[in-house]
Amino acid sequence: MNWLKELITTPDFTQAVLVMSLICGVGLALGKIRIFGVSLGATFVFFAGILAGHLGLVVNPDMLTVLQNFGLIIFIYALGVQVGPGFFSSFKKGGFKLNMLATLLMLVGTLMLLILHWTTNLGLPNLMGLFSGAVTNTPMLGSAQQALLQVYPENASQANDMAMACAVGYPFGLVGMVICVAIIQKMTAGKTNRRRANHNSDNTFITEYVVSNAGIIGKSIQEIRSNAKCQFVISRIWKDGKVIIPTGETVIEENEHILVISGKSDVQKLTELFGPQENVDWNKKGIDWNAIDNQLISRKILVTKPGINGTKLGDLRLRNSFGINITRVNRAGIDLLPSRSLRLQLGDRLTIVGEARSIENAAQILGNEAKQLRTPNLTSVFIGIVVGLILGSIPFAIPGMSMPVKLGIAGGPIIIGIIMGAFGPRLHFATYISQSASLMLRQLGLTIYLAGLGLSAGARFFETVFSAEGLKWVAISCALAIVPVLIVGFIASKMFKTDYAKNVGMLCGSMANPIALNYANSTTEGDEPAVAYATVYPISIFLRVISAQIIMLAFL
Repeated sequence: MNWLKELITTPDFTQAVLVMSLICGVGLALGKIRIFGVSLGATFVFFAGILAGHLGLVVNPDMLTVLQNFGLIIFIYALGVQVGPGFFSSFKKGGFKLNMLATLLMLVGTLMLLILHWTTNLGLPNLMGLFSGAVTNTPMLGSAQQALLQVYPENASQANDMAMACAVGYPFGLVGMVICVAIIQKMTAGKTNRRRANHNSDNTFITEYVVSNAGIIGKSIQEIRSNAKCQFVISRIWKDGKVIIPTGETVIEENEHILVISGKSDVQKLTELFGPQENVDWNKKGIDWNAIDNQLISRKILVTKPGINGTKLGDLRLRNSFGINITRVNRAGIDLLPSRSLRLQLGDRLTIVGEARSIENAAQILGNEAKQLRTPNLTSVFIGIVVGLILGSIPFAIPGMSMPVKLGIAGGPIIIGIIMGAFGPRLHFATYISQSASLMLRQLGLTIYLAGLGLSAGARFFETVFSAEGLKWVAISCALAIVPVLIVGFIASKMFKTDYAKNVGMLCGSMANPIALNYANSTTEGDEPAVAYATVYPISIFLRVISAQIIMLAFL
C-alpha cells in the first residue's frame, strides 16, 4: 500500500488533482446535509478544504495556485455572463431605488471596516477576510487576495490568513443575515400582512377589456400605442363571435373585446385607455389557450438560429408576414413584453398566437430546434476569459495612489462577462449558454476555488479560532454581518417606505446570501423577495469585487 501513500503525499500534478478532487467530492456530498433546514451546498467544500489542511494534506504551492485561480476565473466570468442580461436594466424604475439601497449597504459595511482598521490592532488583510466572510462573498475575497499579492507578491502567507479569516466570518455571515431578516420581519409585520393580498410579481398580466373610449375608436393599434403612457400587446380581438389576430394597422372599433398583455401596474391606465375590464381571470394556471378559439392556437417557439441572435423583433416582420401575434418573450424564466425594439437572444422562448400553418412558418424563421442549444458555446467562453484577463492586467493610474490599479483576475473577467452577457447579442456574438451548462461552469469553478482556498488556510485554522485572537475575530464578524444590514434595513423601511418583501430581498442580494433568501421567501407569499434579490445581485457582486481591490490598494 506504499504506492497509495505516495500517491496522496507526493506533491506532484497527479497528487494535486487527486487531493483537490477528493476535497470537492467530500465537500459537495456533506454540503447536501440539512441542519435546521439549512444546507451549505458548494460552500461546504471550503470547510472540507480547511479540514484537509488541518489534517496535514499538502499540495505543491504552484499547482495549487494555478488550480485555485483558474477556478476563480471560470466562476467569476460565468457569473458575469449570467447577470449581464439584467445588469443595466436593473437600474430602471423601482430597481434604481433598490440598487441604491444595496450600494448604501456596501458603503456602510466598508465604512465600518475602515473604522475597525483605524481603531483596532487587526491588519487590513485579516479584516478584509472577515468582511468577505461576513458578507458571504468569496469572489470579493479572491479580488482582495489578488490586490494584496499585487502590492506584496512574496506575501502568500498573509493571503492565506485572509482566507482563514473569511472561513471564520462565513458561518456568522450566514446566520447573522437570517437573524436580521427575522428582526426586520418583526419591525414591519403589519405592513407585510397588508401587502401580501395584493402581491403579484409577474412581469406580464393578461386582461380583457370592452372598448368604449371614444378617443381611440376608429384609430389603429399603432396610433393608440404611440400615444399610450405604457407598453402593451393586444393578443386577440373578438367581435360578433369572430376572432382577429391584430396587426399595427388594425383599427379598434366600439364594443370589441380585446385581450391585452401588459404589466400589472399598468392595468388601471389601460382601463382608462380602452374601457371597462371583463370579469374573467386570464392569469390563472391551467388555461387551455388552444381551446379558447376554434381557429387559433398558442405555441411556444424557441429562438435557435444564430442569425436571429441580436435581431430586433420588429425587423423580422413576423406579424405582417404570417398573420401571427407574439404575446410574450420568456428569457431565462422571466416573461418580457414583446416590442419592436426588443433584441432577441438565442434561447428566448416566444409565445405565438395564430393559425397552425402560420406558426409553423414563423418557427422556421426562428429555428425552434432545441437540440441546437444543447451544445455549450465554449468559443465565446474562452474568448471572454482571454479578453477579461487582458483587461485585468491593464494598469490604471488613480490620483492619490502610489501605484497603478489593476482589475486583476477577478475584476477583469467579471466586467467582460457582464458586457458579453448584456451586449453580445447586439453584436450578433453568440454568448448563449444553457442554464444547466452555465450552472455547471459556475459550480465547477467555484468548487475548485473553494477547495484550494480552504486547503491553503486549513493548517492554522483551529489553533487561531480557539484563541483570544479568534474570539475577537468572531465578535467582529458578527458585527460586520449584522450592524450594516439592520441600519440599511431600517433606512429602507422608514425613510424610503420599502415594503418588507422587497427590503429583505434587497438585503439578501446585497449580501449574496441565498440561504437567508430561502428563509425570507418562507415569511412572505409570492416570490417578491427573490425578484428584489435578482435585481440587486448583479451590481452588488460587481461593486464588492471592485471595491475590495480599491480598499486594499488605497489603505494597505
